Amino acid sequence: MRGKLSIVATPIGNLEDITLRALRTLKECDVIYAEDTRVTAKLLARYEIKKSLQRLDAATEAKKAGEIIARLEIGEHVAYVSDAGTPGISDPGSRLVSLIRPSIELGTCSAKIEAIPGPSALTAALSIAGIDSAAFTFIGFLPHKKGRQTALKEIAVSKLPVVLYESPHRIEKLLRELVQSQALHITLARELTKIHEEIVSGTPAELLAHLAAHPDRLRGEFVVIVSPVSRN
Repeated sequence: MRGKLSIVATPIGNLEDITLRALRTLKECDVIYAEDTRVTAKLLARYEIKKSLQRLDAATEAKKAGEIIARLEIGEHVAYVSDAGTPGISDPGSRLVSLIRPSIELGTCSAKIEAIPGPSALTAALSIAGIDSAAFTFIGFLPHKKGRQTALKEIAVSKLPVVLYESPHRIEKLLRELVQSQALHITLARELTKIHEEIVSGTPAELLAHLAAHPDRLRGEFVVIVSPVSRN
């Protein structure tokens, strides 16, 4: 039997946002590797799925790749999920695939890798931002120190919308760093698909004022879309 590695997208907030195919895959696989087994256990409990869970986060991708290859070689069906959204999109998963794929392409491991597509904070935010997203740049999380200023300068002069992720602890810092660039329009999408979902837009200064007036909204991961004013 040929082994199979399924990269499964899971809800970014609302647990109803999971595909029928993802549920079937999680029910049928032999084992699930997860970024955080505690997070995934809640999703599995919601859909009454009982399955062996193994932890595989960013720090253990390289270490666990050989273990997963061994499972695939004996014909097992392995599923991988990150905490939320699509693995590999600013989440663990891409390194795991990059380490396993050569064994498959060289023929030393008879298995296949399949995508089980679904939720992503990136596409969810773009779909309700109301900007021209025919082309855009996605950079995930900005570096905290080295390379940050260079990245910010490139964002400020980009002719395309730039999408990035930011934590509630650093969102105000980011807006202060962008406030000198008056020709920017910022869209903040917060708590997507959850009960307190919010999307606001304006200049960096306007959004700083908004967050200062509503400190209770400094919660949840932010999707930040930076666009030249001329595109809005």
